Amino acid sequence: MTDSPGPDVPQHELSEVGCLVAGSWVTTGTRRDRVGPWHRTVVSTARQADDHDVDTALRYARAAAKPVARMSPAARAQILDRAAAEALRRRDELARLLAFELGKPVRDGLGEIDRVADTFAVSAAEARRVGGEVLPVAGWARGVGNTAFTYRAPVGVALAITPFNAPANLLAHKLAASFAAGNTTIVKPPPQAPASSVAVVRLLLDCGMPVEAVQVLHGGAGVGSALSAAPEIGVISFTGSPATGAAVARAAGAKRLVMELGGNAATIVCDDADLATAASVCAATGYSNSGQSCISVQRVYVDRRRYDEFLGLFTEAVRKLRVGDPLDPATAVGSMVDDDAAERVVSWAREAAAGGATITTGGDRDGAVVTPTVVAAPPPDARLIRDEVFGAVVSVTPFDDFDTVIATCNDSRYGLQAGLFTHDVRRIVTAWRELEVGGLIVNGSSNFRLDHIPFGGVKDSGFGRESPRWMIDDYTVEKTLMLRGLSLFGDREDAR
Repeated sequence: MTDSPGPDVPQHELSEVGCLVAGSWVTTGTRRDRVGPWHRTVVSTARQADDHDVDTALRYARAAAKPVARMSPAARAQILDRAAAEALRRRDELARLLAFELGKPVRDGLGEIDRVADTFAVSAAEARRVGGEVLPVAGWARGVGNTAFTYRAPVGVALAITPFNAPANLLAHKLAASFAAGNTTIVKPPPQAPASSVAVVRLLLDCGMPVEAVQVLHGGAGVGSALSAAPEIGVISFTGSPATGAAVARAAGAKRLVMELGGNAATIVCDDADLATAASVCAATGYSNSGQSCISVQRVYVDRRRYDEFLGLFTEAVRKLRVGDPLDPATAVGSMVDDDAAERVVSWAREAAAGGATITTGGDRDGAVVTPTVVAAPPPDARLIRDEVFGAVVSVTPFDDFDTVIATCNDSRYGLQAGLFTHDVRRIVTAWRELEVGGLIVNGSSNFRLDHIPFGGVKDSGFGRESPRWMIDDYTVEKTLMLRGLSLFGDREDAR
């Protein structure tokens, strides 16, 4: 079911946001409007950073790094705990912003803000765990008589480059983990979600994050490139496309990089699976946020003996998804980020059909709104199989042999996450061992994530792991202290 685009955004809900540079919000200067993909009118406007802002922000960040690092872990944790509670208090307001800027259904937006709260709470806990260790130097003869310690020190200045599809939670991951580690952070938000990004930063500031700990620079590729190349930046956390990630890496040079670069996630449905559950889960997680998730279900492979049954159940479940106004709590699928993205989805589905596939439902669009689309048995060289569609379309393909389908899933430049429906422990262990992915979800689709669990991929899906505990390792450096002539372990070199 599809509703028509709604009325213009009320004037009082238009968001005008500035850049946060050197402790002050800068609002005068060149601005860029964001036209909401559902409302088809301006929903937010952001002041764009210029070269002077970049230079000022970098100088300020370098000076701010020391005072932020001197904050105690307890103080940082208390701020993040307050932010977790405040995120839940503001969840309706923040979800509404996401709906305006991105066409994301409020029910998806509310889920994202719940995850923001979780991420802040987990980051608070991890701030309290940052420490070090006593090294066993006396275990080797040359170390006898000495003592050595390590501790994890802040990198100093972090750069967070965030994507449009989950701008609140992915910013929360990067900024909260960086702050928990004791860094100051420069945020480069996505042009499609400036107000949503600023709202997360303002929330943290309202909860006590010192202004020295964060700056926000809106802009395009030029701003991102200049920040990435700057020697003041110690670590870059980027989420986005492989092409943009490669550009960031080239600009960054010899810097620490944490990169999550997408995927074309596969889910395998075996002959012993509960087909009704598998179909329902794949329908819900293949089209949430209009499929604009790096782990969204894109490729489903079903044992041929159950293929027709699954395809029927899945197609029926997809047809029942309500498409419409993202502000309507009943809406399951809103709009994609823009018309070009929507056109890519329907064109890839048509290409697959021209190659012999069958479109069992969907295959059309109204502006940026794509009717949830199912493509049955596309050819293996279809772009829908080979590339990341990042949209509201899922392919379903039969398989005959478990080892072969594992190889088929691995025949991809990506390797982020996979799903597997089976109760056979041998298949589970085999898939965990053999699938070239960063994570495997058993009896669930590829599109499932807990924010306190390590998340990341292999191959062109990137490197590093996003979750506060593992991100803090990337946001800190291990420093060693050696005490010569002083031993905790004893200094006798014989057995007397």
